[in-house]
Amino acid sequence: MTQAASVRIVEVGPRDGLQNEKSQIATADKIALIDRLSATGLRSIEATSFVSPKWVPQLADAAEVFAGIARRPGVHYPVLVPNEQGYERARAVGVEEIAVFTAASEAFNRTNINASIDESLARFAPVLARAKTDGVAVRGYVSTVLGCPYQGEVPVSDVVRVAKALHAMGCYEVSLGDTIGVGTPGKARAMFKAVASEVPAARCSNAFTPPRETRRTPWQIRSSWTA
Repeated sequence: MTQAASVRIVEVGPRDGLQNEKSQIATADKIALIDRLSATGLRSIEATSFVSPKWVPQLADAAEVFAGIARRPGVHYPVLVPNEQGYERARAVGVEEIAVFTAASEAFNRTNINASIDESLARFAPVLARAKTDGVAVRGYVSTVLGCPYQGEVPVSDVVRVAKALHAMGCYEVSLGDTIGVGTPGKARAMFKAVASEVPAARCSNAFTPPRETRRTPWQIRSSWTA
């Protein structure tokens, strides 16, 4: 197995790192955080999520945040969208890249977004169709690829099925996330190789959450591994 000489970091802190904070964070502070991250040399910063404010009040100001950041040339600012309504809100403020999300675990999907895996994919279909027409790039997230807090082990075949579906729908990259930090190097390698047998390895990325005892902040690295 060979490994690329470089990796691409996708910073998700402004979205994933803030969305569960109980104390409301000022819009101006969110904008300042993204602008400071832009100055570090990062090339991809997930700015916010256009989910319903009812479900994620912390990100109710998604439109204001995205409109207020100083977008630098060469830096991508994707946002998470759950459905067509979220897509429309994002496009209204000039979003040019989005991300959609599901899980390889039926139990996690049911608990997290109140939908089965197949139902979540069906929600994305019109979003990806519109994104293709609009020239909007789409990344796909697959959570719980190495374990689920509700069902435990997640079959690798389920990970492969979901990743393959997202790629076929038009996602330029599929992020494979160890959501709860239970994976091992061996399990991660086996999972990635299985997915790469159906989805080009260059179109896959890995998102590793640190183990609970050492957890600090989410981070993602895109690895171009080839068998």
